[in-house]
Amino acid sequence: MFDLSDLRIFVRIAELGSVSGAARALSLPKSSVSRSLGRLEEVAGSALIERSTRHFRLTDAGDMLLRHARRILEDVGEAENALSGMIGVPRGTLRVTAPFTFTVGLLTPMLPVFLKHHPELRISLFVESRPAETFAKNADVAIRIGPLRDSEFIARKLATIELLLCASPAYLSAHGTPQTLDELAGHSLLGITDRRFTWRFRTNAGKIEEFEFAPRHVVSEPAAAKAVLVGGCGIGRLPDYLAADALARGTLVRVLPEWEGDSVDAHALYPSHRSLSAKVRVFIDALVAHLKRLTETPGT
Repeated sequence: MFDLSDLRIFVRIAELGSVSGAARALSLPKSSVSRSLGRLEEVAGSALIERSTRHFRLTDAGDMLLRHARRILEDVGEAENALSGMIGVPRGTLRVTAPFTFTVGLLTPMLPVFLKHHPELRISLFVESRPAETFAKNADVAIRIGPLRDSEFIARKLATIELLLCASPAYLSAHGTPQTLDELAGHSLLGITDRRFTWRFRTNAGKIEEFEFAPRHVVSEPAAAKAVLVGGCGIGRLPDYLAADALARGTLVRVLPEWEGDSVDAHALYPSHRSLSAKVRVFIDALVAHLKRLTETPGT
């Protein structure tokens, strides 16, 4: 009979293309991984891998076992999640994938408190430079900002994120505070590209205006743009959750606060074929609560 631990190791060997790679990934001695493979081959009655110094490939038996092993391990994972959800105690490894800015601005500050409240949980956090379906499929929760594509995931809205126009008090003291969009054009503005582009604004009365400009400075990553703005280099837009702490401390202030900026929705996605486990539920609930606290901070 196949052992589940051996099957997990075999899947990693197949995915990484080597015994040594699987050993490193699993933090196991190479000899232990080799023995695990040997046990599987003994039970299977056939070689599972053909390998030499120049190539590595699965045999027909190995290819068949890989397909079944993945399905078995997924079924076991679903059973564990279902039982965890029934019992109501979040435990095990929570695999999360999220964009860089969201990770820096929200996840990493909240994780220590979250994990303190849920000591049976372990976090495996993958930070993405850009959204990818491959990463989402291997995660328990995937964070997405902006429009969602049709997919096999269930989406729960976390919050609507507003883009706030901000600058440092030092910059405004030196260059003046714009009172209108026309006055804004005379300032050093930060953009995400060196091409001309447009900011959209809406007044409290519902009036919409578009402001087209060529940026003085270009910073494509919002987390980096925040540091540049705090340093007094100009005026720019930041996601409200990212600007919240600087606004609360007074190192940034809002510019033209009567004009509401563009907004985007943030969602937590989880696979539709998995039941909502306790660990996923408490994590998403914590995200919603943390975002709400941040965006209700005075000054935002």
